[in-house]
Amino acid sequence: MKIPTAKKLPSGNWNVSVMVDGKRVSITAPTKKEAEKEAAKLKSGAKVVKTAGYMTVGDAIDQYIESKNAVLSPSTIAGYQRIRKNALQGLMPINVANVTQNMVQREINSMAREKSPKSVRNAHGLLSAALAEIRPDFVLRTTMPQKQRYDVAIPTDEDVQKILKAVRGHRDEIPILLAVWLGLRMSEILGLKWSDIDGNVLHIRRALVDEGEKTTKTYSSQRDLLIPEYIKSLLEAAPHTSGHIVPVSRRSLYARFQVICKHAGVQHYRFHDLRHINASVMLALGVPNRYAQERMGHATDNMLKTVYQHTMKEEQIAVAQKVDAYFEQKVYG
Repeated sequence: MKIPTAKKLPSGNWNVSVMVDGKRVSITAPTKKEAEKEAAKLKSGAKVVKTAGYMTVGDAIDQYIESKNAVLSPSTIAGYQRIRKNALQGLMPINVANVTQNMVQREINSMAREKSPKSVRNAHGLLSAALAEIRPDFVLRTTMPQKQRYDVAIPTDEDVQKILKAVRGHRDEIPILLAVWLGLRMSEILGLKWSDIDGNVLHIRRALVDEGEKTTKTYSSQRDLLIPEYIKSLLEAAPHTSGHIVPVSRRSLYARFQVICKHAGVQHYRFHDLRHINASVMLALGVPNRYAQERMGHATDNMLKTVYQHTMKEEQIAVAQKVDAYFEQKVYG
């Protein structure tokens, strides 16, 4: 009977996984020998000491991340690792068997005073998933901070013109136009290769994040877009110094865009806000939501609704001003 070799966790404990009755079971123990011994017992059908007594919360999260490494995107794994390193530190050294709902609630309350609701929810989600692997009967019912409403920042027409004028002939004209004109995400732009160009068609198949190359965010994100003639001319004139069309890092492109905003005399925008321009233009032109959704690479129309609500606010203000002007003329005219 062959038992896999135990791996050492960051906490110093050792972990090994074995298949029992078609299910993967994880064993964590203080030493490599103990972990493999307990795994052998489990594999042979003998009763095994509960691993929760050996395992800390940090161990459980390390084990969970390891188990998902092959199926989740590099950016998701990196996000989990950041949570493991920086969040919920008061819980990490506690044995899983001793964790209580009150302990979790106190840690969440503490984190909520310093971090955004989204960050808190992400950390709690990882904790809950990791604990469920070891203590499936322990269901967390934690009170979470309220979600923050996300306000979309859409550059005004005037600011868009200033930005496009500032990048004319600039090395970053291509990535900015790909975001504004075609609605590509930054990661999709950085993931583009020259081989993705097929005549007048641009194939969106991958994304490049800090943690490495991956497939696009969702299946819906994989799409083919017609390349406008102006952008095509820029691509044809661009030097092929790398396999990637835009051979820069995410951090570098973001920093350069901030410099462009400053030189253009516009407010601080995120690079991602450029993508919202494309969505708002399609909505203003009456492009059907389904097509706009497909063109933007969205799995749902939630973001379009958010942008639409933003656009409606501007229209509501304009309508209110027209109504006010009408009655002011009637009353005071």
